[in-house]
Amino acid sequence: MDEHLPAGVTIRRVREETESIRTFVFDREYAFVPGQFVMVWVPGVDEIPMALSAADAITVQEVGDATAALFRLGEGDRIGIRGPFGNGFSVSGRTLAVGGGIGVSPLYPLAVSGSIDTFLLGARTAADLLFADDIRASADLRIATDDGSAGHHGFVTDLLEELRPADFDHICVCGPEAMMYAVLQVLDREGVAVRGQFSLHRYMKCGIGICGSCSIDPEGLRVCRDGPVFSGDRLRRSEFGRYRRDASGMRERI
Repeated sequence: MDEHLPAGVTIRRVREETESIRTFVFDREYAFVPGQFVMVWVPGVDEIPMALSAADAITVQEVGDATAALFRLGEGDRIGIRGPFGNGFSVSGRTLAVGGGIGVSPLYPLAVSGSIDTFLLGARTAADLLFADDIRASADLRIATDDGSAGHHGFVTDLLEELRPADFDHICVCGPEAMMYAVLQVLDREGVAVRGQFSLHRYMKCGIGICGSCSIDPEGLRVCRDGPVFSGDRLRRSEFGRYRRDASGMRERI
């Protein structure tokens, strides 16, 4: 089947992960590399990019019109899927993962496959922690919450400061961009930015590198085709952590 054409899938199960996050399991499995994404079409509403959290699932946070419409769907409803697209994480040896909020989703397949040695998991509160029990069963899990309701009271980057990033062959990161940028600063300071693999989220229209809406300065890298996973040393020279663009192409500060 042509990955550039939407394929209809049926939702066979909806699992509530947190108050604002749900996993939608559908009736088709996709061959993918953790970190790759699909374009999800909610009929009559919009098409948006989402990382696969399993071969047959996406994990979604309700943040806008399309995700709100998706949250109104249930078992037996149909959505469209294009993809998978982009690259994914490439790991071997000792691997550290740093995830925050819904950004844990593309890291989750790595964790449950046993590819992660240490996982730093961040959230606003204990109730917002995503996939904590499953990750704990597969990796050394360390938690930070903004309000101190679980684990370290503070940011997930505080946990990173307690480790030696140079002890890891790969550091896979996904979450709010401000958090990821802070992680990059730590890795750069320790001289291991090249070992970082950062999964970016940008506004996308086509998902296949034609429209340019997800391009980032100054190289014009397309998040959908050249990413969404980029090495830390390449992002040091980009707009990453400083600004992004809205649907009209206007810059907005991060």
